[in-house]
Amino acid sequence: MTSTARHLGSWSAGLLLAGVSVVVGCRAADTDGITPVPQLLAFLPWLLAPTSVALLLALLTRWRTGIVWCLAVLALLAWFIQPYGSPDEPHGPNLAGFRVLTSNVEFGQGTGSLIPVIRTRKPDVVFVEECEYTCQARLRRDVGTAYPYRQAVLAGGSGGSLILSRFPLEGTAGVPGTMGMPGAVADVQGHPVRLQLAHPMPPLPGQVDLWRRELGRLRDAAAATRTPLILAGDFNSSQDHAAFRRILASGLRDAARLAGHDRTPSWPSRTAAVIGTQIDHVLVSKDFSASGARFLHVSDTDHRALVVDVTLHQRG
Repeated sequence: MTSTARHLGSWSAGLLLAGVSVVVGCRAADTDGITPVPQLLAFLPWLLAPTSVALLLALLTRWRTGIVWCLAVLALLAWFIQPYGSPDEPHGPNLAGFRVLTSNVEFGQGTGSLIPVIRTRKPDVVFVEECEYTCQARLRRDVGTAYPYRQAVLAGGSGGSLILSRFPLEGTAGVPGTMGMPGAVADVQGHPVRLQLAHPMPPLPGQVDLWRRELGRLRDAAAATRTPLILAGDFNSSQDHAAFRRILASGLRDAARLAGHDRTPSWPSRTAAVIGTQIDHVLVSKDFSASGARFLHVSDTDHRALVVDVTLHQRG
């Protein structure tokens, strides 16, 4: 290899490593940083690819510092890719078991495809994000008999959201946000269960602070809840975002994690089989165990739906 090629290879490896190291450094420091770090953190496992390319270049150019640097970054990535949060489940007697489904229907476009999923999977509680006026009217018409109880934020575009339930509901104030985040307390076989839909703004450039504030409101709502809680929806964040981990730190656990699907992508659905991130979640308080999580394709929306079976346990 000529000296010019070696120099170019070393510089290329260094540039790749510098970019990846900023993102990994923010993950290690438990911060989401500024754009473009929050956006890249969503795809943290995929940073293995540029780091591996950098390692190959460092090996070819015999750049020893680069090789050590690459190995350190790869080790950190391997550590952070591990499932986050405790897998422990409650040991008290079972009180009630039911099925939860959450789906972002992308401005209502996926409503027609979601209806057969609801009919087939038969969830007991359904959280629907970006369910605008037409979406809510169609769900009332087509599955309203099976779900006589609902709590909704009526709005157009991405602002509308809806909770459908087979269980009686008593509405709550929900959580304030740019997009609708309704809440309710369900009477599940005589046991009160707080239901809260999550749909904070995405971390778009120029809106990262708003995204962080709305996730903070969800965290505060979870921390203030004393009854069993299910917080579900499109969080626009993954386990690699510090703001999302702070919600988990309030005493919640990710049902997909409990069911062995902590890294299954939910967005974007069109490429999820190849590359994606899990931003759709069902979070449960420590009163619940979870099993049978499945991420389902729903046509005409960029999100996969998530369905999971949860069991409420008696507190010890």
